[in-house]
Amino acid sequence: MGIAFPGESPEYRAARDRLLEQEIELRRMTEAIAAARRELPPGGVVAEDYVFQGAGADGSPADVRLSELFAPGRDSLAIYSFMFPRDPGDERPGPATGQAALLPLERGPCPSCVALLDQLDGAAEHASQHLNLAVVAKSPLPRVIGFGKERGWRRLRILSSAANSYNRDYLAETAEGAQRPMLTVFHRDGDTIRHFWSSELFYAPSDPGQDPRHVGLLEPVWNLFDLTPEGRPADWDEQLSYL
Repeated sequence: MGIAFPGESPEYRAARDRLLEQEIELRRMTEAIAAARRELPPGGVVAEDYVFQGAGADGSPADVRLSELFAPGRDSLAIYSFMFPRDPGDERPGPATGQAALLPLERGPCPSCVALLDQLDGAAEHASQHLNLAVVAKSPLPRVIGFGKERGWRRLRILSSAANSYNRDYLAETAEGAQRPMLTVFHRDGDTIRHFWSSELFYAPSDPGQDPRHVGLLEPVWNLFDLTPEGRPADWDEQLSYL
């Protein structure tokens, strides 16, 4: 294509051209996987119109059913299961301030989920032009809403699943009650709501040195690391704050 950057060597250009071919193939594979996903047969019918708790018009807690999360003209619903409480084995520091800082560490929010939601909060307004997006956590609604406000989230629709079995049914909770960070997409066809897709890669075996990357395409931070000579740091993970 005749591309060249200042000061590059012939060796660099040749290697970069080879890499570019791989990037083109990755782009094609990404689209092929997206197309295959769209061609999935109908998923299971959602048997229960789950009742969540969300913020009502006046800000007070109000019941909201799964079916009510679909806006007119938008028939896909993506729900991210926020690990709040975090995984029992997660020993990263909790919040330094705010109401969540008063909780026992094991009842507090997952830093990795928080990092993803920080990024999704910015994308939510754009995404909502074509789909419905919600965040569900097992903690009581005031606790999750309060943390979201302290974190500065302005666009995410936050719900509590403390009073229903959604998390357990859709593999966002283990039999022992530990929360799992599943992303699940539902689709509405008339009056019928079906499960369309979930980030099952979370449960698939990972290659050595890799985490599941089940929502990897949505994570700008980790993808940015992939563009650098250092790559993804092996001894680092997201934190609630950096001192």
